[in-house]
Amino acid sequence: MADSYDVIVIGGGPGGYVAAIRAAQLGKKTAVVERDKAGGRCLNYACIPAKTVLRTAEIYDQAREGAELGVVAESVSLDWEALGRRRAAVSESLSSGVKMLWDKNKIAVIEGEGSLTPEAHVKVGEEVYEAGAVVLATGSVAMPIPGVEFGGRVVDTWGAWSLPERPARIAVAGAGASGCEIASAYGRFGTEVVLIEMLDQILPAEDKDMARVVERAFKKQNITISTGTPVRDVEAGDSSVKLSYGEETIEVDYLCIAGGRSPDIERLGLEGAGIEIADNGKVKVDAYNQTSNPKVYAIGDLVNAKALAHKASEEGVVAVERAAGELTHPVDQNLVAGATFCHPQVASVGLSEAAAKEAGHDVKVGKQKLGGVGGATVYDDKDGLVKLVVDSKYGELLGAHIVGNRACDMIAELVAAMALEGGYQELARIAHPHPTISEAILDAARAVDGWAIHA
Repeated sequence: MADSYDVIVIGGGPGGYVAAIRAAQLGKKTAVVERDKAGGRCLNYACIPAKTVLRTAEIYDQAREGAELGVVAESVSLDWEALGRRRAAVSESLSSGVKMLWDKNKIAVIEGEGSLTPEAHVKVGEEVYEAGAVVLATGSVAMPIPGVEFGGRVVDTWGAWSLPERPARIAVAGAGASGCEIASAYGRFGTEVVLIEMLDQILPAEDKDMARVVERAFKKQNITISTGTPVRDVEAGDSSVKLSYGEETIEVDYLCIAGGRSPDIERLGLEGAGIEIADNGKVKVDAYNQTSNPKVYAIGDLVNAKALAHKASEEGVVAVERAAGELTHPVDQNLVAGATFCHPQVASVGLSEAAAKEAGHDVKVGKQKLGGVGGATVYDDKDGLVKLVVDSKYGELLGAHIVGNRACDMIAELVAAMALEGGYQELARIAHPHPTISEAILDAARAVDGWAIHA
């Protein structure tokens, strides 16, 4: 047997690299097994590249549309090669930062594909490493449409973010967070986008009021939206892709399939190590991310309902603290905020209005349009809404939903309020800095009782 470690983490993405650092901080001899790049899919192929491209789309759009604000930019053009170089440089910078943190914390890096032995040690190639505890953090893989394979001009989300040229026309199948981000980026770049969702609204995990605001905004961004229409009859050629949806048949430069992901567990050797799979196809864990094998923990996209980088990081902390015998607290899955970086951004935590009613709550709602607060006009950020869903008995916050260009930063205040068991009454009395978009939260709280000042 090769070296032994107190903790071995399989996967160096946002869940795995954080878990490894926390284990080392607790004095555990720690190793990370990574088959690709430090930072995993998030830093190298998903979250970070996506937001880097979206940032360029934001600046490009503002430059072209800035005359009303007094900024007249002539002959604005898009340098696609420069954008690609920056996207790669940002990922490389952050990946190098993760390596530096591993070195700083004296974490061993084992390159290769990791799997479990029946004794729950870790095998990489021909070597077996003894482990006191193992954290599985291998993330997820893209799921194609049935009958359609990835390849050529049929791409997954990474393929969409790394296209060699800006397409004239692209179809995006799946209007969840990833699909909407891709559509919003390319639409603002000037690409004609067809966004297709088989369910009855875009952003199907979000409150209906939020989805409506985004849909209205998308129609100004070269995006044609079709809901309730699955993609079918895909024919991929050398230079284009033909496909049908609803009553329409179109031909596009690329088809991006952004319809979902499945846990990357095929090569982990779970069955041999006695690890159970839940009914949803993910690894079965308890509140502390411990699997049916008490020596093994699983985090991130492998477990629970949500597939979010920040969720994975916090689950990694909990898992290694539990394995180390430290007092820790499970991640409250109901308080993991969703964040979609399309234009405008969408962020939410807790229950939608419909879900709260379905759960039996007597619901009250407070809404405030961003256009009602001064900061929204100053910062040209008027397309948006804050919506609070509360229980009428005591004022408990059941859910909070924001659409607007700063939504993903603003949601943290509402997560904190819910975590501290605050109600809308507290939010209605907290002075928010002026002029900021966050003042919409203040008036949304006051709107629950009908006294919003700027409604």
